[in-house]
Amino acid sequence: MNARHNWSRILVMVGSAGLLVGALDPMEGSAIILPGSGLVALGAFLGPNDRRLIAYRVWAFILIAIGVGALWGLSSLGGIGGKSGRSMWWGVLILPYFFGWCLSIWGPGSPRWLLWLGIVVGLWYLGLAVMVSRASGRHHADTDVVTMSVIGAVGLLTIGGCITALVRRKAASSSQQGGSPPMEPNRDSGVVG
Repeated sequence: MNARHNWSRILVMVGSAGLLVGALDPMEGSAIILPGSGLVALGAFLGPNDRRLIAYRVWAFILIAIGVGALWGLSSLGGIGGKSGRSMWWGVLILPYFFGWCLSIWGPGSPRWLLWLGIVVGLWYLGLAVMVSRASGRHHADTDVVTMSVIGAVGLLTIGGCITALVRRKAASSSQQGGSPPMEPNRDSGVVG
């Protein structure tokens, strides 16, 4: 392995860990998720030349950057809904962050450990949605329903995407192992082929 490939693997692993750690608190963790996604995109760029994978990882990073920028911008203006004076519809600007995060977790080239831990984070999000629904009071019921719905949807999307990626990966590996006829030895050279 060359140094560039080693750096690629290290960047993808560190960036993926940042995506998972930041996901424990998606709002405050956005400061970890954004650079983590950038490291994964850089790792894809430094890795084997697969233009589709590079484009995928860069677009996931762009989605996260747009959503995190909107999140930070809206937070600096006092948030959305409630007493902020801004409609909950402004939250649509934050959605690219969640879509980009999901795509970064279960997209092509994601390590198997990331897919398994992505399922755990998806379950965490479902638990957060339940906690929000139980803690909601009468004064912010509309905000809590929207928040609970988005968190629950991200959790389900993450779990579904990770399971689908794991199943596809398993099917691809089993078809490669059992789908081709066994190779016969070449009697002239003693080499299988």
